[in-house]
Amino acid sequence: MTHTTRPPRVRLDNGGRAPWHPLARQAFEQALDDGWADSRRLHAEGRRAAALLDGAREAVAGALGARTQEVTFTPSHTASLHTAVAALAAGRRRTGTRVVVGAVERAALLHAAEHGGLERATVGVDATGRVDAGAMADAVARPGVALAALQHANGEVGTRQPVEAVHDAARAAGVPLLVDAGASLGHAPVGPAWDALAADPGDWGAAPGVGVLALRSRVRRRSPFPEDPDPLSPGGVSVPAAFSAAVGLQAVLGDLDAEDRRRRALVDRVRAQVATIPDVEVVGDPDDRLPHVVTFSFLYVDGEALLTELDREGVAVGSGSACTSSALEPSHVLAAMGVLTHGNVRVALDRSTTTDDVERLLAVLPGAVARVRATLGVEGL
Repeated sequence: MTHTTRPPRVRLDNGGRAPWHPLARQAFEQALDDGWADSRRLHAEGRRAAALLDGAREAVAGALGARTQEVTFTPSHTASLHTAVAALAAGRRRTGTRVVVGAVERAALLHAAEHGGLERATVGVDATGRVDAGAMADAVARPGVALAALQHANGEVGTRQPVEAVHDAARAAGVPLLVDAGASLGHAPVGPAWDALAADPGDWGAAPGVGVLALRSRVRRRSPFPEDPDPLSPGGVSVPAAFSAAVGLQAVLGDLDAEDRRRRALVDRVRAQVATIPDVEVVGDPDDRLPHVVTFSFLYVDGEALLTELDREGVAVGSGSACTSSALEPSHVLAAMGVLTHGNVRVALDRSTTTDDVERLLAVLPGAVARVRATLGVEGL
């Protein structure tokens, strides 16, 4: 009797939850022994934990071009975004309650911008998902604006945003700019054009359960929480997770250029081959983008059915917005871009993704699309 050996599974859904970077895992395991204690205690164990946490903050600050005291670890990337919006808005409550955002921000940020009495002002994007910098400059210059928020790059379609131009306009208007670098930090240079910045260690292969929030010292803020020794992260965070985040970030920044070239070439391969499948739309800016992300949508295809079909083939991909796909709702990012919102596949390549992994996706994708279309009775259209 002949047994067919199935090839190993291929994971191409790494946005926000990448596999562990080996050095990040090693750092986490080390910190389990040295950083398990409460870092606010004064005994030797507490001081060791505090030293690890301080070292992690210093390392992340160095990577961001910030001061150590400007960096805080939070329980998650969502917590970083929520806290930043609430703290900056509270610090500028006499100025106004309006929060200017791009239409393709994460759902967590969009919701935070209209929570607790805040008023969200949304600026549209073009067909590539890029915010109109002029329109955003006009929006932040209006009276009553507490803060503005703009992602560094879109984690669903990869398009980079005009952060520098918007930051210049915001500074001229005296409005702080919150930059969501959750999809960028660890994959692309972020630069200094921000007043507040949120980043996601899970996205670069560090331990889950921690987020990064950086606030420039010059920016007014007020903690939205009850009094606590950690005003922006009440109760503190996991020291091993924070230490893993810092070590992992230093590791991925060490070979950023080489990884950019390698993964950009793989994404170019995906974009070119997917475009040969009938009735497909490859979205996002083809050039000014993140090196590891690509999304494409198929006409006459149900996205959930396509993901299930690919999963049966041993290929894991994403669909829709990474922050809302569990709700099986159409992507607000694709809708804002005016492109096809259904039948979409989101690919995010990890540092461990190989050429063979990408070729496996390209080999099984046309057949999977054809089978889903046949099930829906739309063959030959």
